[in-house]
Amino acid sequence: MKTSSVRFKSQLRNESDKCCLESCSNDDPEEEPPGKRSISDDPEEEPPGKIATTRYRFFGDMPDAVWNDWKWQFRNRITLVEQLVQFIPLSTEEQAQLRLVTMRYPVSVTPYYLSLINPDDPDDPIRKQAIPSTMEMTMGSIGVEDPLDEKKDTVVPGLVHRYPDRVLLVLTDICPMLCRHCTRKREWRTGGWVRSPAEVKAMLDYISQHKAIRDVIISGGDPLTLSTHHLEDIISRIREIKHVEIIRIGTRFPVVLPQRIDKELCSMLAKYVPIWLNTHFNHVREITPEAAAACDRLLRSGIPVNNQSVLLRGINDSVEAQTELCHGLLKIKVRPYYLFQCDEVQGTEHLRTPVEVGIKIIEGMRGHTSGLAIPTFVIDLPQGGGKVPLQPDYILSQTEGELVLRNYEGRIFRYRNPTKPACPELPAEVLCPADSATVSLPQENRVPVRVRRSSKCE
Repeated sequence: MKTSSVRFKSQLRNESDKCCLESCSNDDPEEEPPGKRSISDDPEEEPPGKIATTRYRFFGDMPDAVWNDWKWQFRNRITLVEQLVQFIPLSTEEQAQLRLVTMRYPVSVTPYYLSLINPDDPDDPIRKQAIPSTMEMTMGSIGVEDPLDEKKDTVVPGLVHRYPDRVLLVLTDICPMLCRHCTRKREWRTGGWVRSPAEVKAMLDYISQHKAIRDVIISGGDPLTLSTHHLEDIISRIREIKHVEIIRIGTRFPVVLPQRIDKELCSMLAKYVPIWLNTHFNHVREITPEAAAACDRLLRSGIPVNNQSVLLRGINDSVEAQTELCHGLLKIKVRPYYLFQCDEVQGTEHLRTPVEVGIKIIEGMRGHTSGLAIPTFVIDLPQGGGKVPLQPDYILSQTEGELVLRNYEGRIFRYRNPTKPACPELPAEVLCPADSATVSLPQENRVPVRVRRSSKCE
């Protein structure tokens, strides 16, 4: 195992040397890999990655210019148990078990995200999202492959049309990291694919032909694994469709590989606003200076950023964990949008919580922090039923004229429920005044008015 460890780390160093050589010899700015930047003497410009939890323990000899090159990060993802064991302590038995797991559910972790893991804590919330667990297999018979029944609503390959005014455009199944709770875990076994030009054309033709579609959601996999040029080709063609009002991008790159959110990408996206970006922070420790900087670049380019978290057992399933996460998001100007009940996907049962846990979390946050920090807790229903929001029950009883409510402190209040007001008949002299231009009122309140005879007086 020591031999393989030396071999893999030697490969990383070779990649590093190659990347540095390319950086030094490349004078054409068009050929510079997105996300690559030189080391600056200005401390305010220094990349913030130095404080990542274990970067300097695992990758201490990696120059910043290489570390901040997203393509280097992507090429050097940890995809084998033999590589993983160099960073995470695993017994021989654990290694053998994880090899069996990865035959069905592969592993892929970027060096950046790996550096956020505490390798000495088996219950580390970052580790649980990235590192395979034997429970993916031992509980693997529970759930279904496609719980949201996306295949049923797929109108052309890659395009899901479930709601009347929006569509989901799946461009690839490739991700920088394979999250262990992934809804589309079924796609992992088919290998990496990207939609062909003919498939993309068919999707865009469908959108063009259906005028009710005003919202296009670009997803995957992770669509930002595509080159910026490739993305622009697709986004620009969507923007040419007149009835499409907004474009949304679903990506976890700001969390697992924030170096991808570079100036080139942000400048491209800024040309096609309104574009909204939904990302996926699950734990406050994922909010690093690098992640914050990536979100800031998007915001300064006119791209609002929302967060869609998933409720995960042992990761963020407490009021304290969710409050800390949402406060952290607001500090980096990211809006907590959804908190999803974990979908009933095969291989994820060990991470799912009872629904009432999510409701209790929302109840524990409401009134104790600002409403802006509280996401909407939702279940994405099976068989394509769509999203249903769930909230604590604050209505104790209700009649036509009154509601009995409890507040966040448990205090009981009665609230008068307005009913449709009766429309009393006005006096005849008001409805049908005499020809004189005044209505019979007390002398001090008389005001000259001109009255048009209504049909009721004829």
